[in-house]
Amino acid sequence: MTETLKLTAMAKAAGCAAKLNPATLDSVLRKLPRQTDSNVLVGFDTNDDAGIYRVNDELALVQTVDFFTPIVDEPELFGAIAAANALSDIYAMGGKPISALSLVGFPEKADPEILERIIRGGLSKMQEARCSIIGGHSIRTDDMLFGYAVTGTIHPEKIWRNVGARTGDVLLFTKPLGTGVISTALKKDLASQESLAAAIKAMTTLNAAAAEALRGVEANSTTKDPIHAVTDVTGFSFLGHAREMALGNPTAGIAPVSFEIEHSAFTYLPGAIDAARAGHLSGGLKNNRAFIGDCVEFAPSVSPEHQSLLFDPQTSGGLLISIDARAAQTASQLLQEHGALASPVGIVVQKKSSLIYVT
Repeated sequence: MTETLKLTAMAKAAGCAAKLNPATLDSVLRKLPRQTDSNVLVGFDTNDDAGIYRVNDELALVQTVDFFTPIVDEPELFGAIAAANALSDIYAMGGKPISALSLVGFPEKADPEILERIIRGGLSKMQEARCSIIGGHSIRTDDMLFGYAVTGTIHPEKIWRNVGARTGDVLLFTKPLGTGVISTALKKDLASQESLAAAIKAMTTLNAAAAEALRGVEANSTTKDPIHAVTDVTGFSFLGHAREMALGNPTAGIAPVSFEIEHSAFTYLPGAIDAARAGHLSGGLKNNRAFIGDCVEFAPSVSPEHQSLLFDPQTSGGLLISIDARAAQTASQLLQEHGALASPVGIVVQKKSSLIYVT
């Protein structure tokens, strides 16, 4: 591979802009004053996937932003993954992306052709999503950074939140796990072509089809409001996002619950288990474990590598869905028809001493 395409080496040399430690961010946000605006339907104080602002009784805007350093070596693929990752929050809220602003950090001495190819890759994925890029901002940085601020639309009464899971719900998950450990192995030149190809396919797959399937469930289900909570699994890991869902929002009358998770029910990317067993664990994975480990109880049968994969930061990961058990089979069928995984990975139970039990 030519030097100009070794983007992950650039990220490694720069120290790689890892996701901010969740404990640090949480402690900062708790100290900020609360804003008062009745049109803010979802704000930063609830740890949701995106913010939502009501324009009128029929229209609200969904807004999110995400960017990161290279996790693959091909510039076009890096751009496409960054776009899919940024779009994911819009889909997780039930929205439709309409416009995006690009965010670029690029080293002054790097080849401009690389930047062109990164932007081209992102553009291709935005076109697939029918989302128009209408501007952006760029700066000179030592780290190469790329991502988007995305705006979508949604009906104010048809929002999917990351809280609201109810006792008896089935938990569905729509993508394989393991992008974090495979990306870490790639930076050490230890990722196989098979595992890298599978990870790239997962990371460049939009969550649009999965969201469309869920809207179909809502439209056709005989069960009223069958979808109780949705979130996309990204840098906070499966367990991190599951924890947020299980916590509920007591101030809004949404009580906490507990999740019972079956680790063998997940689909894992080829090579992911071996990568975790070999210790290709990112700093983000270790931060996730430190921050939420006390909320999780593992059965003795769950191996250390499977535990690590559930704490593994994901890029452009799948949707975690808490759905009424009566609609779960229909949802699984529709998800599969739309080309998404539909793995039932657990159930929701009454709150116990631990938020999450993994068997």
